[in-house]
Amino acid sequence: MSTSSENLLGLFLRARRSSLDPGACGLPPARRRTPGLRREEVAARANISPKWYTFLEQGRGGAPSIEVLERLSSALVLTEAEREHLFRLAQPRSKAAGHETADALPPALVRLLDALEFIPAFVKTSAWDILAWNRAATVALTDYGALSPDRRNLLRLLFADLATRATMVDWEHHARFAVAAFRFETAKIGLSEAAKALIEELSRVSPDFAAMWSDNEVAPHGAGTKIITHAKAGVLTFQYSSFAVDGHPDLGLVVFTPATSDDTDRIKALMVG
Repeated sequence: MSTSSENLLGLFLRARRSSLDPGACGLPPARRRTPGLRREEVAARANISPKWYTFLEQGRGGAPSIEVLERLSSALVLTEAEREHLFRLAQPRSKAAGHETADALPPALVRLLDALEFIPAFVKTSAWDILAWNRAATVALTDYGALSPDRRNLLRLLFADLATRATMVDWEHHARFAVAAFRFETAKIGLSEAAKALIEELSRVSPDFAAMWSDNEVAPHGAGTKIITHAKAGVLTFQYSSFAVDGHPDLGLVVFTPATSDDTDRIKALMVG
């Protein structure tokens, strides 16, 4: 799978067009060879030329104006995250040079990880490589220190590590969300060479990843609930949150707060065990 020469804007437009229900969009029922709306129907809803919309999907339409992007957002019934993603694809930016390493992490960020004594947390890059983590993450999530550096990647663990997959309740939901969040984040700061290589690798080795990536879904990482089955502690439930690191657009802090006092107690027991 190519990630450097693909028409990402066209792929996204086509995926969102195909996901729409014609009836819900007020269109009469008709025989359709493919799901979703036709190109001319999207063009009519966005009040643009069908020929030019076709060119946009084919990567030949030039850069659409902000007004056109707003009309396309409405025509395709995009969510706020999808609208933001559309604008970024239409106005791409190059990935800044350089790559963060664990040695280059802000000292205050490292101290924050250590201060979250019973709350698992880690720092990841835009390619979802894990650079630093606290002891609570080691005992409750994964012993990242026992992994080789090339395996310390959230997507690689999620799609290419059977042991990690087995611990996750509702794996498919979390995997699909992770792919959508990864797409959203890489478009936000620019697709790095490391991220391109990861997409191509996982598309080769994981049919699940390849299928989810081709769906072109996007979502902010934000916050949510994650349930895992721990080998020693049993079922653990977390409320996770993702935070940007000021001055370091390539980094993100992910914190897993135990959902209940019982979850906290079991993490404490793991740390003294």
